[in-house]
Amino acid sequence: MSIRALIAEDEPILAATLALTLQRLWPELEIAGTAPNGVAAVEQALALRPDLLFLDIKMPGQTGIEAAEELAERWEGPAPFPHVVFVTAYDDYAVQAFEQAAADYVLKPVNEARLARTVERLQGLLANRHGSQEADNDPLTELVGKLQALMPGSAAPERLEFVRAAVGNVVRMIPVTEVVFFQATDKYVTVATADSEALIRVPLKELLPQLDPARFRQVNRSTVVNMACVASAGRDTLGKVMLTLRHRPEKPRVSPVYAHLFRQM
Repeated sequence: MSIRALIAEDEPILAATLALTLQRLWPELEIAGTAPNGVAAVEQALALRPDLLFLDIKMPGQTGIEAAEELAERWEGPAPFPHVVFVTAYDDYAVQAFEQAAADYVLKPVNEARLARTVERLQGLLANRHGSQEADNDPLTELVGKLQALMPGSAAPERLEFVRAAVGNVVRMIPVTEVVFFQATDKYVTVATADSEALIRVPLKELLPQLDPARFRQVNRSTVVNMACVASAGRDTLGKVMLTLRHRPEKPRVSPVYAHLFRQM
């Protein structure tokens, strides 16, 4: 059975070089397509269902990391989630992030000897692939977290203790420990406590690094929950993981890439 790969790279020459080198090292590999940015990569991957995905980390519109997260959330069986190889020019943090990860990385400019080792590793992973979709996503979850922490300029900001939220003409100071969940909606983020809701204009992407990761965890692209407020996790009729919260009626859906957080509950 043929192995298919999708390449996402915003520099056409680099994309072509990577494709040609891959085909030389792995003649049986089919390059199913190339995408010029992360948004296109997600849509093409959902349509083509490749076995391998080569993602440039820095792309306009949506980074390779963000594309991997979105794709993991939107991916549905029966095809297993593709093995992800990140393409990066950042040697220092790439080596740290990928040393123990199940996925791999390729440095720019493409080095044929290094790519040959990646090909060998991918061939082994594909030969031994087994387990559920969620199990396949576990290494990606760990890898994405490491990359987000190690990206240049991503030093952790000071932890947030209070959320300032306007309610009418009043600005409320909401202790972060009282927040049950944050949920992004359009241009706003809803701050939900046990008995109230308020809106803030800070994007979820900027808010998340300010929250204590031991207490707050992202469960899908638009929702971050206070783990102390999670009463239970179960599956609906479609097999999707849903959370039951203390003090709130909402039942947030858990993306497959985060489902491993609730396996032992």
